[in-house]
Amino acid sequence: MTTHRLSISQEDSHCVTSTNSQQITVQIAQEEVYSFFVEIVKKLPPEDVLREFKGLFIDGLDSEDSDYIPGIYSIFLDDNEQELYNTLKRCCYIIVNNWKTNRKDKYIQELVNLFVNENLKIKDNNPLVVKICKGWLENFVNSKDYKDLKLFATKYEESSKGHWANRYTSYLLIDQSVNENNPKEQQEAARRLSKQMKDKFKFELAMYIARSQSAVSSKARYTNPSILGDQALRLIKAIVLKRGVFSHENIAHIFIKQTQNQTLEEFKINLEKYLFISVDNKESVEAWRQQFVNSLSLWKTDYNQKNITKELFLRTCNRVIDCLTTENGKEPSSLFVLLVNQGNALTLVIILLKIILISRNSRRHLETRIAHLIRFYEKYSEEECKGVINFIEIFNITFAIYAENVEYNLIKMEEEEQSSNQQLNLDGYRVFSQMKVDRKK
Repeated sequence: MTTHRLSISQEDSHCVTSTNSQQITVQIAQEEVYSFFVEIVKKLPPEDVLREFKGLFIDGLDSEDSDYIPGIYSIFLDDNEQELYNTLKRCCYIIVNNWKTNRKDKYIQELVNLFVNENLKIKDNNPLVVKICKGWLENFVNSKDYKDLKLFATKYEESSKGHWANRYTSYLLIDQSVNENNPKEQQEAARRLSKQMKDKFKFELAMYIARSQSAVSSKARYTNPSILGDQALRLIKAIVLKRGVFSHENIAHIFIKQTQNQTLEEFKINLEKYLFISVDNKESVEAWRQQFVNSLSLWKTDYNQKNITKELFLRTCNRVIDCLTTENGKEPSSLFVLLVNQGNALTLVIILLKIILISRNSRRHLETRIAHLIRFYEKYSEEECKGVINFIEIFNITFAIYAENVEYNLIKMEEEEQSSNQQLNLDGYRVFSQMKVDRKK
């Protein structure tokens, strides 16, 4: 059996005589480390990979020898903490990506747990250099990077437990996947795991719909992936009901055709009309609508007389998403707070859906903004976030129905009795699902 060993030469690090040569030395060492883990994660059992990782980054940090510099740290000691983080993160995700692909998920938890180690605590008798190295690892464990890494160790079944934000891990992963500051392995792993979670939600939603409407099914035999309870099925029926000539999809196609070759100013006016057409409870959202109109009209006024291009179309749609969710990626927009607090979460979701139906490429931007909202609100209790959670739940169901690869249809099962108030009886309808035929967007 071939022995895989990585040796970082401490002597080499002492030969650095300039900033440029130091950077070159660091880059060479980093590439050597990455290549090493790419090789062993494919060939060795997970236990051996964990042992190599621990030997490189953790073992030796309990040394009492004042002349000893642990493993890889020798090349980062010239105030290069950030480069250590970059190296550590990429090594983690080279391993995680491979184990996720090969269904070795349980070992990812062991990788995460390597950083919960008594030897990593700074002790009085540690040499100064060891204290520095331990301090860097302690900073990593307390960072968002480590928090992001732990998302990959959480099983889907466990994502609904603990803090309420755990239920929406798929959005936090999307945020990781589009962050260009993250290593490519992290982006790829995040993209793949987010898709798995969303696919599982879609499947469970379809099974819930089918079984909950079956007379022979016991309620104990199906799981509602939403926390909305029985209200979820009624919501699904209300959403699916809007089909035919006046469906959101048909109106979106008409809007795209009618706004070709318009100026940005004309496009903004028509976009507002399109988004708010057939909005329920118009009176209750009129003040909110006016605030939205004012915000959109003031955006990019120097481009108002330019024809709408594909790029400008996308940027405008992304700008609308920002107005409706979070404009700075850190805190909710005033429009989002206003709508959610007024109990108009469904109205907000439908407007966001209309944006995606005309601009499919805005989907990832929207999901990233949802992640930013979750990060903002996660410091609050579930009780304090009822409105936001309700919004996300409605969002999940609506986008699973409309913007994914499963088509839902509402079928009347019994004749409705004539009613003076013309109220539609949704109990007389059944929802059926089938795979969508792939078509160009």
